[in-house]
Amino acid sequence: MANIFISHRIKDNDEAETLAAHIRDKGHDVWLDIWKIDVGDSIIKKINEGLAGATYLVLCYSDAGVMSEWISQEWMATLARQLNGEGVKILPVRLTGGKPPAILADIKYADLVYDYSNGLSQLLKAIK
Repeated sequence: MANIFISHRIKDNDEAETLAAHIRDKGHDVWLDIWKIDVGDSIIKKINEGLAGATYLVLCYSDAGVMSEWISQEWMATLARQLNGEGVKILPVRLTGGKPPAILADIKYADLVYDYSNGLSQLLKAIK
């Protein structure tokens, strides 16, 4: 099964955790910050480990945007790896609203706001 990194805004923790649980229930290994980073851990080290092992980064669009420092670093690093042919893919999802950054605007996203069940099905189909 695939290694999935969930990139999301803190504001969307509950929605991201629900999504992560649905993906994990299908047998995938899911990296979600609130599951993987404990008190006393180096946040940067843990995120780096999660990103390095990921075959997919699920980029969660938020009505709060996707340009925060943390989420931007996650998807930009993954995009650089993808463009270098490292076998990782960004899978955008519209989790609570918002829209993609300009550089990702042409990538189809799964819309969990409009129809969660259908969007989840599309996302799971994209994970191979």
